[in-house]
Amino acid sequence: EDVVGLARELLGKVIRTEIGGVVTTALITETEAYRGPEDRASHAWNNRRTARTEVMFAQGGVAYVYLCYGIHHLFNVVTGPKDLPHAILMRGVEALEGEDVMLRRRGLQRPRKGWLTGPGSAAKALGLHTGHTGSTLYGAKGDIIIRDAGIAVAEQDILAAPRVGVDYAGADAMLPWRFIWKGTA
Repeated sequence: EDVVGLARELLGKVIRTEIGGVVTTALITETEAYRGPEDRASHAWNNRRTARTEVMFAQGGVAYVYLCYGIHHLFNVVTGPKDLPHAILMRGVEALEGEDVMLRRRGLQRPRKGWLTGPGSAAKALGLHTGHTGSTLYGAKGDIIIRDAGIAVAEQDILAAPRVGVDYAGADAMLPWRFIWKGTA
């Protein structure tokens, strides 16, 4: 299936992490699609293969976590068939289970508006880092699992907008491939 459609469909799905025996779960509330070789905003634009991007060429269903600005770990879901480097960035989540752990990981005492919005904040709260790159995201067991909890996000509740922080991508930066579940976070 197309990465842009999948980015919409991931809204309302649940991410479960089990890091060091500690479980957290969150609803996916914001995503961004990156369409491999033809998308100038993608790390794999023009089929660029590097040690960092190689995981994007794997069969879909694995994690791609990279370091942004040397500070933020950003969590992506690889979605393409083998050798087609599509990925979806998780930009925002809403805590379901383990909120106290997420707060501690973020260095916060209590939730505040937008505390799980932004890909660096979401990944940090879930305990994700570059060491999770290549992790399988489905099945009954694993550090990171994405599952369908039967939550349907109505089409009118999905806002499509240009992606963030990819101005270098020219016209591709304006593609409405960021999806936000209105009324969350």
